[in-house]
Amino acid sequence: MSTVAISALPVGTVINAADVLPYVQSGTTKQITKTLLFTSPTMVTPILGTVTSGNISACTSTGMVLTTPVIGAATGTSLTATGTIVSTGTAGVGYATGAGGTITQITSRTTGVTLNKTTGAITLFSAAGSATAATFTVTNSTVAATDVIILNQKSGTDLYDLMVTAVAAGSFNITFRTTGGTTTETPVFNFAVIKAVAA
Repeated sequence: MSTVAISALPVGTVINAADVLPYVQSGTTKQITKTLLFTSPTMVTPILGTVTSGNISACTSTGMVLTTPVIGAATGTSLTATGTIVSTGTAGVGYATGAGGTITQITSRTTGVTLNKTTGAITLFSAAGSATAATFTVTNSTVAATDVIILNQKSGTDLYDLMVTAVAAGSFNITFRTTGGTTTETPVFNFAVIKAVAA
C-alpha cells in the first residue's frame, strides 16, 4: 500500500454512519466509527470556544465555577452566596415590584392590621397626634421570629418616633408617638422585612 500525503486527501463534507477512521492500538489496526466518536463522548477539560447552537438545559452541573461572569437580567427562586453580595449601581439592593403591599388601619390607632408582604406601607387611622406611646400589631405570615423589621415614617405633618417590638413568627408590633405634634391626620409608615437567622 502506497503512502498518501494528508494534504492530497479529499475533504469530507459529512460523516456517514458507515464511515470509518483506521488507527493502530497496541500493534493492531482498528477502526473508529461515527458512533464511537459522537455518541455520548466524555470530554475532559475541553476548550469549547464560542458555542453558537445547542441545548444545555438538560445538563447537570458537577461543581462548575463561574469566575466574574456577566449575567445580565437573571431570574430564579433562590441564591446562596458564601461571600458578600453587593450592588455597584445606583439602583441599590431591595425588593422588586410585586413584593410589597398597602393596608389602612381602621377603628383606632391601636387596631391591628394584616399584610402578608415582605415590604409595604401602613396608613394609620385618622386621629390627633400624641406624645403618649401607642402600639398596634402587624400580622404578617412572611415574618419569622429571627427576622429584622426596618421601619420609617413615609408621610404626615407630625414627626413620629417609631419602634418595632415583639417580633414573632407571623407578626410584629409597632409602637409610636409624636415628638409633640397634635395634628389630626393619617400618617403612613413604611416597613421592610429583612430575613435573618440566629445561627
